[in-house]
Amino acid sequence: MDKTIRIGGASGFWGDSSVGAPQLVAHGDVDYLVFDYLAELTMSILAAARAKDASLGYATDFVQVTMKTILREVARRGIRVISNAGGVNPQACAQALQALAAEQGVPLQVAVVTGDDVLPLLPQLREHGVRELQSGAALPERLLTANAYLGALPIRDALAAGAQVVITGRCVDSAVTLGALMHAFAWREDDWDRLAQGSLAGHLIECGCQATGGLHTDWEQVPDWAHIGYPVLECHGDGSFVVTKPNGTGGLVNTAVVAEQVLYEIGDPRRYLLPDVTCDFTQVQLEQVGEQRVRVRGARGLPPGPHYKVSATWQDGWRCTGQLTIVGFDAARKAQRTGEAILARTRELIAQRRWLPFTRTHIEVLGSELANYGPHARTQDVREAVLQVGVMHPQREALELFAREIAPAGTSWSPGTTGAGGRPSPAPCIRQFAFLIDKGFVQPQLQFAGEVRAVRVPSGQPPVPPPDATPAVDAILPRPDWPQVPLLQLAWARSGDKGDHSNVGVIARRPEWLPWLRGQLTPERVKEWLGHLVRGQVERFDLPGLHAMNFLCTEALDGGGMASLRNDPLGKGMGQILLAMPVAVPPGWR
Repeated sequence: MDKTIRIGGASGFWGDSSVGAPQLVAHGDVDYLVFDYLAELTMSILAAARAKDASLGYATDFVQVTMKTILREVARRGIRVISNAGGVNPQACAQALQALAAEQGVPLQVAVVTGDDVLPLLPQLREHGVRELQSGAALPERLLTANAYLGALPIRDALAAGAQVVITGRCVDSAVTLGALMHAFAWREDDWDRLAQGSLAGHLIECGCQATGGLHTDWEQVPDWAHIGYPVLECHGDGSFVVTKPNGTGGLVNTAVVAEQVLYEIGDPRRYLLPDVTCDFTQVQLEQVGEQRVRVRGARGLPPGPHYKVSATWQDGWRCTGQLTIVGFDAARKAQRTGEAILARTRELIAQRRWLPFTRTHIEVLGSELANYGPHARTQDVREAVLQVGVMHPQREALELFAREIAPAGTSWSPGTTGAGGRPSPAPCIRQFAFLIDKGFVQPQLQFAGEVRAVRVPSGQPPVPPPDATPAVDAILPRPDWPQVPLLQLAWARSGDKGDHSNVGVIARRPEWLPWLRGQLTPERVKEWLGHLVRGQVERFDLPGLHAMNFLCTEALDGGGMASLRNDPLGKGMGQILLAMPVAVPPGWR
């Protein structure tokens, strides 16, 4: 008899809604509950917290809010919990959870996975000449954090040892799901196709409601946002699974929603590199098998490479961003001039103090479309706009001076200036530094039932071979007399970040429309359309199984994350901007 297990994805980041876990426990009929909390910036925030208090350094909401609410019911139902809430201090997270369990009178077996912290290895890494993955830069002098993305094997071992809750530090987002699947179905470490399917399952639910209608292109078709359902996977031993959600909840699970999330932030779909398996998603297929139910098949796997990816963070001075609202005729032009005046004044004041100049500055006029749509903007004549001015500087004092000079615009310059609020506070400018480390340098450990043991992880693998050419996909060039419509009418899209790169997935609404899209959405034309945002090149990858294409836009996010001064540092809006591109269609195409 085919065994089925149900896994609920209760969190997509530290700050996700508190309703997810209670909803899944009460109505999801889940066997496993998995949480993803860690972004690159989150790790540096947690490191700062641990530096002030050795008992901190983990996602405190996991214990104090979520588990406090659901712990008794989780124990009663026998649900097993896997979470990377441990951050930079998973032992402290486990101790806090054990204290909570004792307070509630709930017996609880908690396992901790450690070994991801590679800061002690920095001298060796410098000797090896480690370089940043995207920029090729050398290691900074001082790092705040440096954590390897561990895989699923320590989680599998913890579950096999009998842990009801597994707390990890940094691991691959999808590993919390793959570890559960490897344990539940006894998958071998070299069963590449099943491991790829399990990783895809984890990838689909690692961002919470993005798998159940969140961020969907056709947002008006998604009902009841306030009560949106969190994702549930029904998984089988052959690796296939169905994406669904608890009955009676809002949201939407259909092939379009799931396809968008398959493409989210995957880069080259032929070589999605993970520590346990190299995934090929080009032939993934989706099938609507019932209301709010989508079956997923077709991921293929190869052996992983010899490295872990390491995400390090470092402080590059300070940053500060201020906002004002400008109302009335010519609001955008008034806002732009106001921003330029603020910068001119503060530059002079900084020079008078003989400080260094700003490292970087950036003005955006939100509401005018100019920042995001550039030459394609249609609303430069808006009568209401938000001015956003961002600056970076090596000294905090320079940014405090900048912060004092924003509010005076309300009485000095443009009519209709309002919305100053309080002075913005300077914050550390935290940059990511990603690099590779040989798996042999890293030793994951499992702490459980008073014992600490090493987890065996295969190492020394050869490099991942380059992919074979994707099977040819038809491309039809438009005729001069064909009418034009926005891409939105022919496709769904979703975008996100990969460091300083933006990833934009585009799915044809009908398979027969894909050749028209391929003929017109060339890398050159996408680069031209997004040229005001993308400084690097654009690469296109085909996913024939989904009737889709994935575009990797390099040097597209002004540095990305906290290194960016843009209002959209993660590229979340780039897919929407691409959907405005005009494409030609045959007469009577509908």
